[in-house]
Amino acid sequence: MTAPFLAHDPEGNIRPFSDQAALDREYQEYEGANGLLSASDNRSDAIRRRTISLDAIEAVLTCNHLVKGWLSATGLSMLFGPSNAGKTFVALDIAMHVAAGEPWRGCKVAGGPVFYIAAEGGSGVLNRLAAFKREHPQMATAPFHLLPVGVDLHGRDDTEVIADLLRELSPVLVVVDTLARSIGDGDENTAKDAAMFIKNCDIIREATGAHVMVVHHTGKDEERGARGSSALRAAVDTEILVSASHSISSKKQRDMIAAPDLHFTLRSVTLGEDEDGDLVTSAVVEPAETPAPVPKPLSGKDEVAMSALCAALAEHGRTNMGSDYPAGVTVVSLEDWRDACDKRELTTGSSPSAARTAFKRAKDSLIESDHVRGFNNYFWRVQTDD
Repeated sequence: MTAPFLAHDPEGNIRPFSDQAALDREYQEYEGANGLLSASDNRSDAIRRRTISLDAIEAVLTCNHLVKGWLSATGLSMLFGPSNAGKTFVALDIAMHVAAGEPWRGCKVAGGPVFYIAAEGGSGVLNRLAAFKREHPQMATAPFHLLPVGVDLHGRDDTEVIADLLRELSPVLVVVDTLARSIGDGDENTAKDAAMFIKNCDIIREATGAHVMVVHHTGKDEERGARGSSALRAAVDTEILVSASHSISSKKQRDMIAAPDLHFTLRSVTLGEDEDGDLVTSAVVEPAETPAPVPKPLSGKDEVAMSALCAALAEHGRTNMGSDYPAGVTVVSLEDWRDACDKRELTTGSSPSAARTAFKRAKDSLIESDHVRGFNNYFWRVQTDD
């Protein structure tokens, strides 16, 4: 369930509520103040309150973000990436900015307490937070709470304990890092077990009104998304990929327009020395500029056509063709390029039409990928500084 939503308040007015818990609390307070029986707040009444006629529906313009453009309030998200991509560093960076109420990468934040479950434990997460505090002293007293132990969100016991604890803390963000260490005896590849994990995350969300972010792994191919059952992806409102190349990409947004990709580096921070006098270091996330695109290597017919172009340029190339062409760049005519392709047997087809079709496809592909440019039937290779 995403928020906000429209519902009848105790006075019968239709207005937006942040989540189901907020609606229930208002009814409970109203009934208590007016001496109404709490038994009236049953499932039938709750469903009746959520039923709205079409003529009462209007646009909801209230902002519903935790991190604007990235995370919705009270939602469920999955931040995933391959091993050693820096996803925990990114998750901690987001969480600390939320706890401090500070904008994250220029995006507005609806700040508040954060509860971070570092299920893999160890000193690593402690040092990462120590490094963050050292580099961002203005956020060092933020209401951030760490649970550096494994939990079982496949069963109900740990879920209820955590939900009870969080009712007191009233967090706006709960991070579960990682799914693999928090699913207990469950199998992330099984739809039934994945659904149970999601259900327990929903129990925590409903008990607190918090956004729950789950940190997860990709398989061997990060482009195929988070590993495990497709039930995980279907259930979340937001998917964020932290790639091996240190990009942060919005891969799914249920109710928001996907934000542009972000990039980062990990900057080393020295924390002190160990008992042997060796330096102890960790790292912090630092924004980075968008890297220049790296052209994919050519293959197949594109590679043959490019080889033919280079040969034609060497044998028939001309320079100083006028202001319509790059200064000092060698160009070659369409006919000379096509003849060079014919010599290299760009296609196995024996007919002239097959050769023309193969050449046109390779030419168009090279132009589309910006390896080749042309004007008025003369063509040239794109240089790195074009």
